[in-house]
Amino acid sequence: MTQAVDWTSIAAPLCLTAASLLALLGDAFAPKAARWLPTTVSLAGLAAAAAFTAGLYGEERAAFCLPASLNQPLDCSWLVTDPALVWWGVVVGTTALVTLLLGPAVGRGELPGGEMQFLLLSSATGALVVAAAGDLITLVVGMETVSLPAFALVGLRSRDRRGAEAALKFFIASVVATAFTLLGISMVYGATGSLAAGSVATAAALDSAVAPVIGVGMVLTVVGLAFKVAAVPFQAWVPDTYVGAPIPVAAYLSVVSKAAGLAGIVVVLTRFFGPYLDTWSVVIGVLAAATMTVGNLAALRQLHAVRLLAWSSVAQAGYLLVPIAAGGSPSDVAALQSYVVMYAVVNLCAFAAVLGAAARGAVRVDDFTGLVRSHPWLGAGLTFALLCLAGLPPGVVGLVAKVVIFQSAVDADLLWLAVVMAVNVAIGLVYYLRFVVAVLRPVRAERPDASTAGTEAPVVRPSDVPWTTEFVVGITLAAAVALSVFPGPLFFAYG
Repeated sequence: MTQAVDWTSIAAPLCLTAASLLALLGDAFAPKAARWLPTTVSLAGLAAAAAFTAGLYGEERAAFCLPASLNQPLDCSWLVTDPALVWWGVVVGTTALVTLLLGPAVGRGELPGGEMQFLLLSSATGALVVAAAGDLITLVVGMETVSLPAFALVGLRSRDRRGAEAALKFFIASVVATAFTLLGISMVYGATGSLAAGSVATAAALDSAVAPVIGVGMVLTVVGLAFKVAAVPFQAWVPDTYVGAPIPVAAYLSVVSKAAGLAGIVVVLTRFFGPYLDTWSVVIGVLAAATMTVGNLAALRQLHAVRLLAWSSVAQAGYLLVPIAAGGSPSDVAALQSYVVMYAVVNLCAFAAVLGAAARGAVRVDDFTGLVRSHPWLGAGLTFALLCLAGLPPGVVGLVAKVVIFQSAVDADLLWLAVVMAVNVAIGLVYYLRFVVAVLRPVRAERPDASTAGTEAPVVRPSDVPWTTEFVVGITLAAAVALSVFPGPLFFAYG
């Protein structure tokens, strides 16, 4: 039977795929334009994907479906729903801003433009696939499409041993996690005879003799997704990978890889294994508590700015898992996505500000001393982003997002998890405020002597910061401020 393809539902990932190929070919056949053409093509493809994503909102689309019968429900490999489109929006918007952050390094010849944009857009395409996956094969293909280009992105800088080491650690950890996921998927297939959501959910609901096998398969399948989220105990790759990668790539991993993993966990647990809610709710709750605790405690000891943000992203992953542990109902997913949007905006702002300060050699937290005076734009952006991540006024959007997440745990009677989250939010205040104090503290004007010469914090001058970096800081700071004043649009889907 011939089946018509709903091209509109797959147009967004097709736009990214086409743009990635054009960027690579343009770099190869137009070397004189290699410093601007790949970035331009990439942004054009992302704009087209954003247009198709916005046009689909409010519609339910499906493609690549199995025929319905009396014994088998209608199953589709591609499901475009409003929650999936929110994930798409986060991925496309983040990738566009990261493309701008990478532009100056490409222009200076530090990174190959064609290869960089090809890998970046290919990885983003995989994230879109994960969010729309209707069967486990599509899910695992999307996961690997996210990861494989990311390995190369981390180690793409030539003659950089630290980047190569980070890419190798990232690769090894990902391979192990994927092996667990493939084992889990094979167990699910062996127990149910299908990898489609409807069939697997039906078999799980029947509570047959193979139910324990399905349960074990479920746990193993989630392992690979937990790696993408950087949940404990799969977080060991994060700090070294973020430090070894170019800062814009670290920003991409902290948002898009995490969003893809969260989208995959929501899809797998609610669409495939809904009948096992009582089991996976406890597992995800424990995972959330361990992740936020380990992330915050590790961040307390960090003096390196990017490494601190890396452990902060681990702690934030713990908060993001709370609504899933609460049951993954539509209101829980809406709360999760609201927090993801907030996190994407402010985390990109923080990484962009760190990238701008790194132009003058700022590496450690102490190197950011007086940033708000030497470069007010970067200092204001970094300060506001850190306050949002901490959940402190005037970063009201971060506070409201945390309250919504907290409320989902309380509504699900997970009071123990709500208490753990409250304690961890208090712990997080320590290192976020320490970073803020460094940014706001004035630099001491002391007479240098032989013992102190050359130890002053680097001074960031406006002329040292590329305009694209300032633009990303400005647009994310404006968005964070606007959402802090009018947070309603961020939570419109929250019930």
